[in-house]
Amino acid sequence: MQALVDVILPVFLVVAFGYGATWRGWMSAGTIDGLMKFTQNFAIPCLLFLAIARLDLGQEFDWRLLTSFYTGAVSGFVLGLLGARYLFRRGWEDAIAVGFICLFSNSLLLGLPITERAYGPDALAANFAIIALHSPVCYMIGITAMEAVRARGQGVGATLGRVALGMGRNALVIGIVLGASVNLSALVLPTALEHALELIARAGLPAALFGLGGVLFRYRPEGDLRLILYACAVSLLVHPAIVWGMGRGLSLSEAQFRSAVVTAAMAPGVNAYVFANMYGAARRVAASSVLIGTVACIVTAWFWMAMLG
Repeated sequence: MQALVDVILPVFLVVAFGYGATWRGWMSAGTIDGLMKFTQNFAIPCLLFLAIARLDLGQEFDWRLLTSFYTGAVSGFVLGLLGARYLFRRGWEDAIAVGFICLFSNSLLLGLPITERAYGPDALAANFAIIALHSPVCYMIGITAMEAVRARGQGVGATLGRVALGMGRNALVIGIVLGASVNLSALVLPTALEHALELIARAGLPAALFGLGGVLFRYRPEGDLRLILYACAVSLLVHPAIVWGMGRGLSLSEAQFRSAVVTAAMAPGVNAYVFANMYGAARRVAASSVLIGTVACIVTAWFWMAMLG
């Protein structure tokens, strides 16, 4: 219970403040959109750029850590896709969007601050290793699957072109790629530039959490409740359970294991709705899953952290 109060609740209170400010009309929809655009297109890419540029790639990119986490993530995608298609009789495009909901945990806006508050800033190296591949891997899986369905009969070249275009436009992916380029080239950034990027990055997480509350205010649960609950169960329970089993089986260090399980246990990210909206597929399911999953995550995150000890 103390972990809930000291670690998890403050993060969700920031989300709640954003929700309340939007509900009361103190923040307009346009203001929230601008705040989220700043965080997702500038502040968080700067955060990722600096984190990846400074990361010890050889030490932190442990294949066991990445295998554990992404086995759980890809399993979630497959379960979401097949469940939506064969249990709930949705079309292939909707099924892929539901799979993406189960694939894309909120590793940045929830996973990072909760891990930091629970275990300290020094515990975030494994989180950043996971996050470095998170957007590229998840979007590659989702976009490839969706474009393959949409480009039936148009050939592999058309599908690959659309995948490359979608990835190249993603600000998070751009920040990660640039950070890795600086890291691998051993380029030293000018001090003034580095400090400026740090100032922008420092605003990223708190502003994004506040903005997330405003975004969630728009997403009222409507219909499709069984499919929404199924997606939330896969995301909040099955995904971290698979990561737990894989992590123990591959003998992850305690720090890696904690980061992998906590990240996997987070609610579906807003990018799940962004993806669904981009393709016009299962938008209501995605929006409601983000909202209900975020609320349920208060309890399920406490459960997983209690299990971690």
